[in-house]
Amino acid sequence: MSVYDAVPAPYRFSAPLRNGPLPDDFVDYLINLRRHLHRNPEVGYQEFATSRLIRSHLESLGLTVSGPHAKTGLFVDIDGPRPGPHIGFRCDIDALKLQDAKKTDYASRNAGATHACGHDAHTAVGIGLALNLHRLRSRLNGRVRIFFQPNEEGNPSGSVPMIKAGVCDPLEALYCVHVDPTLDIGQFGIPEGQVTASSERIRVEVHTRSTGHSARPHKVKDTIWIASQLLSQYYQYIGRVTDSRNPSVFTVCMIGGGMAHNVIPNEAWFEGALRCLHDPDRIFLLDYMRRTAENFAEIHGVDIKFIRVEGLPAVINNPAMGKNVRACIQELFDESAALGICVPSMGAEDFANYLKHVPGMLIRVGTRSSKSTSYPLHDAHFDIDEQALADSVELMTRVMIRHLDQKITP
Repeated sequence: MSVYDAVPAPYRFSAPLRNGPLPDDFVDYLINLRRHLHRNPEVGYQEFATSRLIRSHLESLGLTVSGPHAKTGLFVDIDGPRPGPHIGFRCDIDALKLQDAKKTDYASRNAGATHACGHDAHTAVGIGLALNLHRLRSRLNGRVRIFFQPNEEGNPSGSVPMIKAGVCDPLEALYCVHVDPTLDIGQFGIPEGQVTASSERIRVEVHTRSTGHSARPHKVKDTIWIASQLLSQYYQYIGRVTDSRNPSVFTVCMIGGGMAHNVIPNEAWFEGALRCLHDPDRIFLLDYMRRTAENFAEIHGVDIKFIRVEGLPAVINNPAMGKNVRACIQELFDESAALGICVPSMGAEDFANYLKHVPGMLIRVGTRSSKSTSYPLHDAHFDIDEQALADSVELMTRVMIRHLDQKITP
């Protein structure tokens, strides 16, 4: 048993309605909230307890929560007393399918699931931001929508049904944060222009009509060997058929076939992701890989299925919103806390799907302060310096209020 097994109680501000440093007990609340979520992770579209927690904490202050949308997604609108722009903040709530390797009292107790990408922190920040903006709602010159999205890690992602549900229809601008263990605590990355690569999920299946004996592979079609040769071809393409100055990467993370050590199976498969910074390379490589699969099928006399699940476009930050964020960081912290990031990440973010409909800004929040908080995203030991929670709530409160005050036009 852990103290973080139990759902933390909702929080109520006792301080006057003024902007300023967050109360110490509110900072403790954010930490306890994040640790409970970390202790009880739920993977995509299974975030039922997480969704109930979000709803209960927001409704405890009298806020009206809309949802569920996309199965477990929610949103809440916080209105100021004066009309103005309608802007938003998005948080993702799902965990990864990964076994937690940490030895802490808030390590995941759910087998095969852990928050190794910081979505527990994002959720705690979203709840904290909603509570703080509700406290300061007399200062809002417009409306802020905060929404909680499932299945960011899945493909197709939870952003697609959230968009279909209309969550971003009225929005004129949309912000989000992402924890970053490559930045020190107190630092904020402000990516300029392109933030991430595009990402395409690819599955290749090699099929033949019969199985065979492992002693006589020449008598059958060896699906494992054919699949491995095709995979090896794909790994050699980047920098050989595309310009090596344009970053791309193809990585296989799932592979399978066979049920016995001495039977050549009639099916083998692998699955991975193609990531590109330049869209022409994405289009070219997808076609080249598909045609290679067709040629392999003809050469080896097997059936090969090249299955592409449409992935994510690149995240591209809006310059005017970036200037707003930088100004708020400098007001709250100091100039050195705002770091320009000019080199895009090869990672992908389904925040990009929203940016087809509304201008947006993704901010990277530094979470590194020790060895234990230096593990990369998606590492089974991943953890954060929790000071980042309060820093993020304070920053995003200032960003939202300033955006509405200045009626920033993205």
